[in-house]
Amino acid sequence: MKFQPIIVPGWKNSGPGHWQTRWAQCLQHAHRVEQPDWVYPEPATWHATVARYVDQAECPVLLVAHSLGCLAAVSLPVPLRAKVAGALLVAPPDVERPTAAPCIRDFGPVPLHSLPFQSVVVASDDDPYCALARAREFAHAWGSRLEILKGAGHINAESGFGDWQQGLKILAALRRRAVWRVNAPLPRVAKVQEVVSLP
Repeated sequence: MKFQPIIVPGWKNSGPGHWQTRWAQCLQHAHRVEQPDWVYPEPATWHATVARYVDQAECPVLLVAHSLGCLAAVSLPVPLRAKVAGALLVAPPDVERPTAAPCIRDFGPVPLHSLPFQSVVVASDDDPYCALARAREFAHAWGSRLEILKGAGHINAESGFGDWQQGLKILAALRRRAVWRVNAPLPRVAKVQEVVSLP
């Protein structure tokens, strides 16, 4: 089964040392979302951009999102969710916390609907942008598996996550589960010619 990985960076984009940037170079068929404004994000624009990438995919999608990109990933329009086979949601931020930067608060409230595809939330027990209890709440609401990393900060380059081999293993496991969800095309049935018996 062929999948289309779509990498969805968060606020201020992912730099050259970030695991998302390195994965974009090593994952087959990967596309990386490019937002029109990384510094002053506008929710409707960010969501529409991610939706466009999913809509243009020619095969089932694997979303690989980090931070604010997670909220754009879970905010896909309902019709497009059927194109998603799985989502890796790393370090989703709590944009409703009092210390959240003003320019990302408009992404709240965080969507808390169930996702109709396989998903994994990867959270750290010391993420400065999201308390572990909130990450648990997100994972529960989305119906996601939860992987907790100890002392991993925001799970970015600054936290020492470059190639992030463990993350690739989590993605591979998600991909295997996603295969079971994607419906195989129905077998072609030969056209049956009508037989007319003459009197």
